[in-house]
Amino acid sequence: MKAVVIGERAEVTMDQIMAVYPRHKVVVDKFIAQGVVVGIGPFNDLGNMAIFKTRQAAEQFVKEDPFILEGMVKTYVIKDWNDSLLPTDKN
Repeated sequence: MKAVVIGERAEVTMDQIMAVYPRHKVVVDKFIAQGVVVGIGPFNDLGNMAIFKTRQAAEQFVKEDPFILEGMVKTYVIKDWNDSLLPTDKN
């Protein structure tokens, strides 16, 4: 089972987002290097989503992500996700 973090953009400007982005990218790159990120990125409305191989990785990510910690994300939810495309995937 995978875990998905879905975030809603706070009422912030693109300049505010871009000021935090370098710190956010460091955290994202760390989780990618660990091999626990399946996909990550913004929606057209600048909300965001990240898919992790485990709930533990998703929970750790939200504890470290500057976008969340510094108020760029208004709210977020972590949802467990059964990826039906790969039903035998144990990761």
